Amino acid sequence: MSATPREIRRATLIRAPAQRVYDLIATADGLDRWFTVDATLDPSPGGQIVYRWRDWGPGRVNTESHGTVHEARPPHRFVFDWDAGDGQQVTAEFDIEATDTGVVLRLREHGFDDSPAGTEARVRQAAGWGEAMTLIKFMAEHRIRY
Repeated sequence: MSATPREIRRATLIRAPAQRVYDLIATADGLDRWFTVDATLDPSPGGQIVYRWRDWGPGRVNTESHGTVHEARPPHRFVFDWDAGDGQQVTAEFDIEATDTGVVLRLREHGFDDSPAGTEARVRQAAGWGEAMTLIKFMAEHRIRY
Protein backbone atom coordinates (compact mmCIF):
# COMPACT_ATOMS: atom_id res chain seq x y z
CA MET A 1 0.00 0.00 0.00
CA SER A 2 1.49 3.35 -1.03
CA ALA A 3 1.12 6.61 0.86
CA THR A 4 -1.27 9.22 -0.48
CA PRO A 5 0.73 12.00 -2.13
CA ARG A 6 0.56 15.27 -0.22
CA GLU A 7 0.09 17.33 -3.35
CA ILE A 8 -2.53 18.33 -5.87
CA ARG A 9 -2.13 18.16 -9.63
CA ARG A 10 -4.60 19.57 -12.16
CA ALA A 11 -4.43 20.33 -15.87
CA THR A 12 -6.82 21.80 -18.41
CA LEU A 13 -6.72 22.68 -22.09
CA ILE A 14 -7.45 26.35 -22.70
CA ARG A 15 -8.01 27.62 -26.23
CA ALA A 16 -6.37 31.01 -25.71
CA PRO A 17 -2.92 32.56 -26.03
CA ALA A 18 -0.39 31.76 -23.33
CA GLN A 19 0.06 35.41 -22.31
CA ARG A 20 -3.68 35.84 -21.72
CA VAL A 21 -3.75 32.78 -19.46
CA TYR A 22 -0.59 33.88 -17.65
CA ASP A 23 -2.02 37.33 -16.98
CA LEU A 24 -5.13 35.77 -15.41
CA ILE A 25 -3.04 34.00 -12.77
CA ALA A 26 -0.03 36.30 -12.36
CA THR A 27 -1.49 39.83 -12.26
CA ALA A 28 -3.88 41.47 -9.81
CA ASP A 29 -6.06 42.78 -12.65
CA GLY A 30 -6.20 39.30 -14.17
CA LEU A 31 -7.15 37.67 -10.87
CA ASP A 32 -9.86 40.26 -10.25
CA ARG A 33 -11.39 39.48 -13.66
CA TRP A 34 -12.35 35.93 -12.64
CA PHE A 35 -11.59 35.19 -8.99
CA THR A 36 -10.79 37.90 -6.47
CA VAL A 37 -11.75 41.45 -5.49
CA ASP A 38 -9.00 44.06 -5.06
CA ALA A 39 -6.16 41.54 -5.15
CA THR A 40 -2.61 42.84 -4.87
CA LEU A 41 0.27 41.09 -6.57
CA ASP A 42 3.87 42.08 -7.15
CA PRO A 43 4.80 39.59 -9.91
CA SER A 44 8.53 39.49 -9.19
CA PRO A 45 10.41 36.97 -7.03
CA GLY A 46 9.93 37.99 -3.40
CA GLY A 47 6.85 40.02 -4.33
CA GLN A 48 3.79 39.80 -2.13
CA ILE A 49 0.35 38.51 -3.08
CA VAL A 50 -2.89 39.24 -1.27
CA TYR A 51 -5.95 37.38 -2.53
CA ARG A 52 -9.21 38.95 -1.35
CA TRP A 53 -12.67 37.46 -1.71
CA ARG A 54 -15.95 39.21 -0.96
CA ASP A 55 -19.27 37.40 -0.99
CA TRP A 56 -17.52 34.44 -2.66
CA GLY A 57 -19.52 31.33 -3.49
CA PRO A 58 -22.72 30.02 -1.98
CA GLY A 59 -21.47 30.77 1.54
CA ARG A 60 -20.78 34.40 0.56
CA VAL A 61 -17.33 34.14 2.14
CA ASN A 62 -15.30 37.26 2.95
CA THR A 63 -11.62 36.48 3.53
CA GLU A 64 -8.10 37.01 2.29
CA SER A 65 -4.94 34.98 1.94
CA HIS A 66 -1.31 36.11 1.71
CA GLY A 67 1.60 34.72 -0.22
CA THR A 68 5.00 35.34 -1.78
CA VAL A 69 6.05 35.00 -5.42
CA HIS A 70 8.99 32.64 -6.00
CA GLU A 71 9.21 32.50 -9.78
CA ALA A 72 7.64 34.55 -12.58
CA ARG A 73 8.54 33.68 -16.18
CA PRO A 74 5.85 35.12 -18.45
CA PRO A 75 4.06 33.52 -20.18
CA HIS A 76 5.26 30.06 -19.12
CA ARG A 77 5.61 29.66 -15.35
CA PHE A 78 4.37 31.27 -12.13
CA VAL A 79 5.22 29.91 -8.66
CA PHE A 80 4.16 31.24 -5.28
CA ASP A 81 3.50 30.14 -1.73
CA TRP A 82 0.40 31.03 0.19
CA ASP A 83 -1.75 30.24 3.19
CA ALA A 84 -4.17 27.53 2.04
CA GLY A 85 -5.99 27.46 5.38
CA ASP A 86 -5.81 25.14 8.36
CA GLY A 87 -2.23 26.30 8.98
CA GLN A 88 -1.04 24.99 5.62
CA GLN A 89 1.59 27.21 3.97
CA VAL A 90 1.87 25.58 0.55
CA THR A 91 3.47 26.21 -2.83
CA ALA A 92 1.49 26.49 -6.06
CA GLU A 93 3.27 26.02 -9.39
CA PHE A 94 1.56 26.95 -12.66
CA ASP A 95 3.07 25.87 -15.97
CA ILE A 96 1.64 26.95 -19.32
CA GLU A 97 2.52 24.75 -22.28
CA ALA A 98 1.69 25.69 -25.88
CA THR A 99 -0.28 23.20 -27.98
CA ASP A 100 -1.59 23.37 -31.52
CA THR A 101 -5.04 24.40 -30.17
CA GLY A 102 -4.07 26.75 -27.31
CA VAL A 103 -2.30 25.94 -24.06
CA VAL A 104 -2.36 23.36 -21.32
CA LEU A 105 -2.43 25.00 -17.91
CA ARG A 106 -0.89 22.71 -15.30
CA LEU A 107 -1.05 23.21 -11.56
CA ARG A 108 0.93 21.46 -8.85
CA GLU A 109 0.26 22.48 -5.25
CA HIS A 110 2.42 20.91 -2.55
CA GLY A 111 3.69 21.28 0.98
CA PHE A 112 0.64 20.04 2.89
CA ASP A 113 1.63 18.47 6.16
CA ASP A 114 0.80 14.88 7.07
CA SER A 115 -1.89 15.64 9.63
CA PRO A 116 -5.69 15.64 9.73
CA ALA A 117 -5.61 19.41 9.10
CA GLY A 118 -3.26 18.90 6.13
CA THR A 119 -5.52 16.22 4.70
CA GLU A 120 -8.60 18.41 5.12
CA ALA A 121 -6.87 21.38 3.47
CA ARG A 122 -5.62 19.20 0.59
CA VAL A 123 -9.12 17.84 -0.11
CA ARG A 124 -10.64 21.32 0.04
CA GLN A 125 -7.93 22.74 -2.21
CA ALA A 126 -8.26 19.91 -4.75
CA ALA A 127 -11.96 20.70 -5.17
CA GLY A 128 -11.27 24.43 -5.24
CA TRP A 129 -8.57 24.17 -7.88
CA GLY A 130 -10.90 22.15 -10.09
CA GLU A 131 -13.38 25.01 -9.94
CA ALA A 132 -10.65 27.64 -10.38
CA MET A 133 -9.25 25.96 -13.50
CA THR A 134 -12.74 25.99 -15.03
CA LEU A 135 -13.17 29.67 -14.16
CA ILE A 136 -9.79 30.51 -15.74
CA LYS A 137 -10.83 28.60 -18.86
CA PHE A 138 -14.17 30.48 -19.12
CA MET A 139 -12.44 33.85 -18.75
CA ALA A 140 -9.53 33.09 -21.10
CA GLU A 141 -11.65 31.55 -23.85
CA HIS A 142 -14.88 33.54 -23.63
CA ARG A 143 -14.11 36.51 -21.36
CA ILE A 144 -16.95 35.41 -19.11
CA ARG A 145 -16.83 35.81 -15.34
CA TYR A 146 -18.95 32.97 -14.12
